Amino acid sequence: MNPLSPLNMDRHQRVIIDTQAQEWLASPAPGVWRIPLEREAAESGQVTSLVRYEPKTHFAAHYHPKGEEIFVLEGVFQDEYGSYPAGTYIRNPPGSCHAPRSDSGCLLYVKLNMFPSADHDVFRLDTHNASWQPGIDAQVYTMPLHGFGNEQTYLVRWERNASLHSHRHDGGEEVFILSGDYHDEQGEYGPGAWIRNPAGSQHQPVTTSGCLMLMKTGHLPV
Repeated sequence: MNPLSPLNMDRHQRVIIDTQAQEWLASPAPGVWRIPLEREAAESGQVTSLVRYEPKTHFAAHYHPKGEEIFVLEGVFQDEYGSYPAGTYIRNPPGSCHAPRSDSGCLLYVKLNMFPSADHDVFRLDTHNASWQPGIDAQVYTMPLHGFGNEQTYLVRWERNASLHSHRHDGGEEVFILSGDYHDEQGEYGPGAWIRNPAGSQHQPVTTSGCLMLMKTGHLPV
C-alpha cells in the first residue's frame, strides 16, 4: 500500500476490508498507528481509518477543516476537553482544533473532513448510558448517534438469528462490525470488517450469533 496515494475514493464502488488482516502504518506522531480504509491524500482531505494510540502517546494540536467523527473502540481517548472511554461517540465540527492523546492507549474508528459546512454541533455520547430503540425488525435494535440532512449515524444491535428482508440503500450504507457475525448474499463478515455499499445497492443481511455494528447511511453519492 502506497501511503501517499488515494485509496477507495470511488464511492460508487462496493468495498470490503478485513481490518484484522491489514498492516498498521506509522503516523507522523511516534506511537500512533493507522489502518486507512478510504483516503483522499496522505495527511489531508477525507479519510476513514482505524487509529491506535500506544500508552502515553499524543498527536500535536491540529485543526479539522471539515470536521472529525470518532468512535472509541478500546481504551480511553483524551484531549484537552475530556477523557472518553470505549463506547464514546465524538463529533468535532468544521474548524475545530484539539491535541489528542491517550495515557493508557486506545483504538479509534475515525472519519475526517466529511461534514457539511452547516453541521457545526459539538457532540459527545457515552453509548453505555444511552437507550436502545426498536428497529425495523423485532430482533434488531438501534441507537441513534447523529443525523444531519440525509445522513444518519447509529449503532445497530442484532439478536441471535435475526434477519432483515431484502432492502435498498438509496443513499448508500457504511458498516463497521464491532462484534458477532454478519452476512448477506455477497459474503460473511466478522469483527473488524468494514463494508461500504454504494447508493442504490440492495441486500438481505442475516446474523447467526448476533452482531453489534456502527452504521452510517444516506451519505454516499447517488
